[in-house]
Amino acid sequence: MYETLSENLKNLCKACPYPLYVVGGRVRDCLAGFVPDEIDTDICAPATAADFAARARECGFEISAEYKNTGTVKLEKDGESYEFTCFRSDKYVRGRHVPENTALTDDINLDARRRDFKCNAVYYDIGAKKYVDPLGGIEDIRAKRIDTVAPPEKVFGEDGLRLMRLARISAQTGFTPTPQCMAAARERCNLISDVSAERTAAELKLILHADGRCNIAGAHYRGLEILKDIGVLSLILPELCKGEGMAQREDFHKYDVLEHSLRCVMYAHDSVRLAALLHDVGKPLCFEASGNFIGHEERGADAAAAVMERLKVPKKLAEETERLIRLHMYDFRGDAKENKIRRFIVQNYDIYDKILYLKQADFSACKDDLSEAPTVAKFKRIKARMEAEGTPFTLKELDIKGNELLSMGFPPVSVGQTLSKLLYDCAIREVANDKAALLKRARKVYLNAYLQ
Repeated sequence: MYETLSENLKNLCKACPYPLYVVGGRVRDCLAGFVPDEIDTDICAPATAADFAARARECGFEISAEYKNTGTVKLEKDGESYEFTCFRSDKYVRGRHVPENTALTDDINLDARRRDFKCNAVYYDIGAKKYVDPLGGIEDIRAKRIDTVAPPEKVFGEDGLRLMRLARISAQTGFTPTPQCMAAARERCNLISDVSAERTAAELKLILHADGRCNIAGAHYRGLEILKDIGVLSLILPELCKGEGMAQREDFHKYDVLEHSLRCVMYAHDSVRLAALLHDVGKPLCFEASGNFIGHEERGADAAAAVMERLKVPKKLAEETERLIRLHMYDFRGDAKENKIRRFIVQNYDIYDKILYLKQADFSACKDDLSEAPTVAKFKRIKARMEAEGTPFTLKELDIKGNELLSMGFPPVSVGQTLSKLLYDCAIREVANDKAALLKRARKVYLNAYLQ
């Protein structure tokens, strides 16, 4: 462990007259033999936040935040980020993530007891170069087990976010929660309602990308399955869980709507996991209204937008996800003409790869078929032909600019629309991407229309 720590952290340890510990996920992952893609480093000590912050500043660290009520300090130096907490014990009120009362202590056992799981309550004493294990967490790590630091009813009852953390940590590490842990999580699942939307969404995001933490295949699917098992998924995404038990055509689907959605996430590229999770959220709505799934992509896009607004998903991601859901059924029968596909590719070129990722995941999730989806193969063939022909896919690639249209007499308000039309004309081979040919077509086809 010592060799993995930075010189900045070692020097900070030397500047402290008290033991400085690394604790939590970094210690757990090191003991488990993981080399995570991203390493979170939490540190702690039997000291006040003010004293620690002063010593950190003397060592050249920048203090980005200091919370005296919880004894927390966020600090960074040379691109390294750390979160420090004082040894403390916490008291919570009905599942709320933020403790109601915090008492500082110099007792490492009390500090360990205020944490969530034993595997996260192993400390590494930087100065002494040794592990400190108050609660038997090392044994749990070796057994790949998740157990709570206190009776599980108490642990989950104190902080509803621990329900999400249970699923996330199990997914990221491959550790298995104990039966008692799972049972208590089911009994306390309603406490997720006490957690803010931002916190819930942040944990859900980590679950959707859990396979990237320690490179465990299928980790993200495992996390969602645990959320489903303990009853949390139906509380944070009730629209999605309406698909549980809802059968689909057996000639296309092996699973019900909900399981298909979870498997779509499992097979999805990292960049479209949220869209994969919500891509069929419109199916239950359509079935309730008309007894079939026709138009579920449109209903689903609207429903997903409401879900993402509730979870306060960042605007850019929400807009892209809504758009992917709305488009994921395009040409699902494979009967669209080539020119339509060409226009579709150009119209959606900014998310073209992601559309194919979602289509492929949707196809694979139907019957666990990992072969290339027919529509994906079709789109790739057409795009390859377009590339071979020198087709421009964006306005930037078009061999004509707006000022050239203006010099021809195009009204300024028409320039953008005309360029887009010329881009589509190139896509369907009405004109070559050649300046002279484009100017000629612009003058012949579009200029007179705007001047009439």
